[in-house]
Amino acid sequence: MNRHFKYWRDERPWRATPVKCMWAFALAVLLQITWGFLRPSAEAQAEDLPAPPQGPQLRLAGLDDPIALAKVLMLWLQAFDNQPGISIPFKQLDYTRLIEWLDRILALDDRADYPLLAASRLYSQVPDDAKKRRMLEFVREKFLLAPDRRWRWLAHCIFVAKYQIKDLELALDYARTLRQNARSPAVPFWARDMEVYVLEDTGEIEAAKVLIGGLLEHEAIDDPAEIRFLQDRLLKLEEAP
Repeated sequence: MNRHFKYWRDERPWRATPVKCMWAFALAVLLQITWGFLRPSAEAQAEDLPAPPQGPQLRLAGLDDPIALAKVLMLWLQAFDNQPGISIPFKQLDYTRLIEWLDRILALDDRADYPLLAASRLYSQVPDDAKKRRMLEFVREKFLLAPDRRWRWLAHCIFVAKYQIKDLELALDYARTLRQNARSPAVPFWARDMEVYVLEDTGEIEAAKVLIGGLLEHEAIDDPAEIRFLQDRLLKLEEAP
């Protein structure tokens, strides 16, 4: 202990430090602090959406449970736009890759609703009409594979085409596709008859009347509520100036 005390006692007091050294030390500390404030922060780099896993990778990852794997992949895809330190707008995503992912997830679980819900209601909400159209076409393609189960997503595409893209011809095309393919009684008549409204919006009043007349004569329509709706609509069109 005496040795440590002697060492401490023999040290020069800080007051004995030359003034120039003290100023140099203070300047160094000031420069260090200033550099810390002025130094540009490290920017997070957005990663590109990778290609979806292929067959062997899927089988290995899925452990013979494709439905569970589909749910996991969909959760991962939905969270991809929120990367560490950065949030990626949907419009910056590669929509070719995005569609590949949605397609792969549906291949794992063809009864899943969420991929088509995301396509029609989430990834179609970008300020880029070309990307909107790609998503809508993807939904139509998948709708045609199971129209009586997937009608609601194509019905939403009609609204996107009509009100967001403002393409009435595209909306009419989707409405006609829905009417011609969704035949199940479980499909509500308001969805099957959306073509009537779109025809009215395009100014095709006579075409709307012809369509309603044809639907009323169709033996497959036996829902009293739908028949009443079509009759009322036809009456309003005939009374319109």
